[in-house]
Amino acid sequence: MKLEHVEPAEGRYVLVNLDGRPCRVYFEHAGHGIALLCLHTAGSDGRQYRDLLNDTGVTDRFQVIVPDMPWHGKSSPPAGWQEQTYTLTTDGYLAFVLAFMDALALDQPVVMGCSIGGRVVLHLALRYPQRARAVIGLQSGLHAGRDTNDPSQMDYLHRYDIHGGEASAAAVSGLMAPDSPADDRWETLWHYASGGPGVFRGDLHYYFIDGDLRNQALTIDQNRCAVYLLSGEYDYSAPPEGAAEIADRIGCYFVRMEGLGHFPMSEHPARFRRYLLPVLDRIADPSSA
Repeated sequence: MKLEHVEPAEGRYVLVNLDGRPCRVYFEHAGHGIALLCLHTAGSDGRQYRDLLNDTGVTDRFQVIVPDMPWHGKSSPPAGWQEQTYTLTTDGYLAFVLAFMDALALDQPVVMGCSIGGRVVLHLALRYPQRARAVIGLQSGLHAGRDTNDPSQMDYLHRYDIHGGEASAAAVSGLMAPDSPADDRWETLWHYASGGPGVFRGDLHYYFIDGDLRNQALTIDQNRCAVYLLSGEYDYSAPPEGAAEIADRIGCYFVRMEGLGHFPMSEHPARFRRYLLPVLDRIADPSSA
């Protein structure tokens, strides 16, 4: 076997207990050091972090761990999925994150998430600050910038007469920066185009409705779980102003990322790392802050 062009990341499956049901979850990992758990966006999967898994500037100090959420990518839904409509909730999302951490015996990892992942890390820091060393929110916000909570507005993403994958990719295509490299942009869209039926719609229930933080006190104890927020300037779904509001309320680290949109880690990995590495430096050596 010729290994010259084989990437260092390894892919494995682990059984994760979700409400008493075992779920076969796929994840990839690379590197060593502080565990860095990365959560993908709604309707996509862990392929979004492909460059991070290959970045020795990160993996020399951090063990990057990237799961596909159940129903996403190479992860299977729980048995009996055909009898239910997939709908992501705050409690269900947190339960998966904690169960995955337990399955791999991750002790206070750094948890980084984007979009829905950028929201759930805030819920994690609020409810379970003892479980994470720090959280990094990419494209975080208290809500998703939509005034209605009518779930029927998302029905077009799961109809018999519309190709759900193409509709999902089209729905997010405008969220990226205009000068992101074409190959990276199209690969990001392919992740959406290849999603399971109804999965993007189910994720958006959390993003637009159930995960809304506007009516909750942001009593995050940053002495227990530090919060870092990075937001791309071209994201109209979770604009930087939303993350700036959170930073103002809790006094956390915030940087507006120029030339990036809603998918910074996949739409322009080289540009994104310039913003991420200083955050990882602070986490690895708090005295450098």
